[in-house]
Amino acid sequence: MPTQPKPGRSFVTRQAVTDLVRAAALGSYGVTGFAARPHERLLERLGLAQPGIAIRLGDAIDVELDLNVAFGVPIAEVARQVDSAVRYSIGHALGRDVGRVTIHVAGLRFGPGGTPPTVIRATPDAVGPRDLADSGTDVA
Repeated sequence: MPTQPKPGRSFVTRQAVTDLVRAAALGSYGVTGFAARPHERLLERLGLAQPGIAIRLGDAIDVELDLNVAFGVPIAEVARQVDSAVRYSIGHALGRDVGRVTIHVAGLRFGPGGTPPTVIRATPDAVGPRDLADSGTDVA
């Protein structure tokens, strides 16, 4: 294997960068999909757009994502995970710097159990926050 680089150029299409970003985001913990407006869904079916992903190419690559996240997972942690995965994927595959990753959480997806209850009723024998406070126990 040669150790000296050979002069030349490589061209990467916007679609290839979009595919890298899509795979990195969907492989991240808590991401259930990309959010799309109705006209974006139509363009996706025609093969003209990738809804939920906007890529700007320049000196650095800027990425903007509109994501749906699973209900009950920490959104900030999901965003950190997606940011890290996108930066690693582009850096590893293309050797390019990622300037800005902007993540918009457009919605929450609920699991197969349906939507969560709007009011959670405590059972009569459950220990509540007031009980802990009155007991003198340190509560963080």
